[in-house]
Amino acid sequence: MKRTAFVAFGTLSAFASSAFAAELVPGGTAFVENRAHFDEAAFAATVGRAATIRQVYENVAFRPSVLDNIKNSLNGLQFGFGIDPSQIAIAVANHGPSSAYTFSDYVWSKYRIGEYFPILDKDGKPITRNLNLRRTSAVHGPSDPNLPTSPFQDTSIEALQQRGVIFMTCHTAVEEIAAGLVKRKFAPAGLEPSAVAADILTHLIEGALVVPSMVATIAVVQQRYGYTYITIQS
Repeated sequence: MKRTAFVAFGTLSAFASSAFAAELVPGGTAFVENRAHFDEAAFAATVGRAATIRQVYENVAFRPSVLDNIKNSLNGLQFGFGIDPSQIAIAVANHGPSSAYTFSDYVWSKYRIGEYFPILDKDGKPITRNLNLRRTSAVHGPSDPNLPTSPFQDTSIEALQQRGVIFMTCHTAVEEIAAGLVKRKFAPAGLEPSAVAADILTHLIEGALVVPSMVATIAVVQQRYGYTYITIQS
């Protein structure tokens, strides 16, 4: 949902408590997402699309090097094993601090996400926006995967999404982060955790797929959809 549509309903607190709010926030406004507010059809269509190779990456700590691993996996499968890219499905299971991969610049700035976790730049200063989001290559750049300027070497979230990578967001994690933001006074005064969570969930990056609980989702994509599991520790 666009912010213009979101704020049209008034203050965040009023929005979060309204009778229809749950229908407008991905996953609803309850701390524990229930099935009535889970868009299971969209989830099934996205993670269950036709593919011969399915892989799920679990991320908890915020370590952007994982995006390089995902890029290498795509390239190895496509160019090394000769698998048609349309038959490769990779889902990124973000929860904990790595939820921030799917937060828009609005969320990063308003709630000082880089300071909250903390996520710091090379000079030790908190990062103020989603630096991993924007692509670094041209959409129709060099087709040679060996060239640094090729889209096949672009580790940005946008470039990986263009190649079919699914970035998932944990509803439970967002609710927990929202509670922490309020408790530690990173949220504007007067906002309740439910309002902060609603604000974050309606300002995710384009294409983010909200799921009820990431640890539960990982089990489902493995058992129901045949995804193999991988996590990167460094």
